[in-house]
Amino acid sequence: MTERTDLIPIFIMGKRYDVPSSLTIMKAMEWAGYTLIRGVGCRGGFCGACATVYRIKDDPKLYFGLACQTVVKPEMYMGQIPFFPAKRASYDVTHLKPEAATLFKLYPELLRCLGCGTCTKACPQELNVKGYMAAAMRGDIALVANMSFDCIMCGLCAARCPAEEPQYNIGILSRRLYGRYLAPRSEHLRVRVEEVENGKYTAEIIELKAMDRNALVGRYKARDIEP
Repeated sequence: MTERTDLIPIFIMGKRYDVPSSLTIMKAMEWAGYTLIRGVGCRGGFCGACATVYRIKDDPKLYFGLACQTVVKPEMYMGQIPFFPAKRASYDVTHLKPEAATLFKLYPELLRCLGCGTCTKACPQELNVKGYMAAAMRGDIALVANMSFDCIMCGLCAARCPAEEPQYNIGILSRRLYGRYLAPRSEHLRVRVEEVENGKYTAEIIELKAMDRNALVGRYKARDIEP
């Protein structure tokens, strides 16, 4: 059998493995024999579950990335952090006000921001985390919600922050405040909710629940589809 020439050495939790150079960290771990049951998620770079910290031999810099998206490099030393233990405030969004004081009370470390930009550099979604932290300090909740909309909550921004800010948790708080208090209301949604509450669809729901699988599949395939 011809010996492979595309293998490179990597270190997983301190142990060396030779893996194909074309693999992502996640696939390389499976190649090495690991069965991944945690920190896997979507495998497409959207869920943020596979955050990984790594170094390269003779390089003092600390690197971060998503295991499902980051391709292995020779002499990569890594460890997985499927959950980054950043501060997460406890609150009931229905009892909050959409204002700067709310952000400062729940996350006072927000005011320690140095504007260094390491959070932005760490973001695998290439979001302007530094920018929406600046908006948070100004109390512009709508802008924070908009700029952080694509955040996947991986925690890598917090892992790099010298001020120990949980940027991703501040972002989701802002999105919740925006969604409840500031976003324009949908008239179509209001009408549909009223119809549901008034029992307009109760009989149809009961009918559907009584159907067997084949009948449900037939009803689904025969449904009206908007062009």
